[in-house]
Amino acid sequence: MKRFHVHVQVDDLAASTRFYAAMFGAEPSVLKADYAKWMLEDPRVNFAISARGGKAGVNHLGFQLDSDEALRAMRQQVEAADAASLVEQSGTTCCYAKSDKYWVTDPTGIPWETYHTLDSVPVFGVDDVPHAPQAAASGAACCGPAPVAVREAPAASCCAPADTAPPKSGCC
Repeated sequence: MKRFHVHVQVDDLAASTRFYAAMFGAEPSVLKADYAKWMLEDPRVNFAISARGGKAGVNHLGFQLDSDEALRAMRQQVEAADAASLVEQSGTTCCYAKSDKYWVTDPTGIPWETYHTLDSVPVFGVDDVPHAPQAAASGAACCGPAPVAVREAPAASCCAPADTAPPKSGCC
């Protein structure tokens, strides 16, 4: 079974933890000084945030798999998406976990992580282990691929309001 994974880099972990705990109606399942994670069942998502000095925003997206077999099966899909950017890691330590994983980068530069967690560990990661294609090229630290350029939505976009006011239409 797959679980969707979202990792967001935040500026203020405490404020973001309060916000997401209220938004999800649940406290984080993992809470560290620089990291928080919710393993939600509805929707089935592994949502993580971290405050480790990177640019705030989407850090990476991905799929968490329940077994080695499911991870190996996903490799075909990952390769079909972008074999040229595929990075494979075995037993890597990142985000307070030891995992086997594959990374690819989407056409807009967003890293996608497909992984199976083997164990939890007491440290965030090992800074000299690049994991995403951008990290391999830039030397970025674990769980912190090079910042991704985000296209700004036009101010009139209903799905990305220019301010925090609710959208004026129900298109999204």
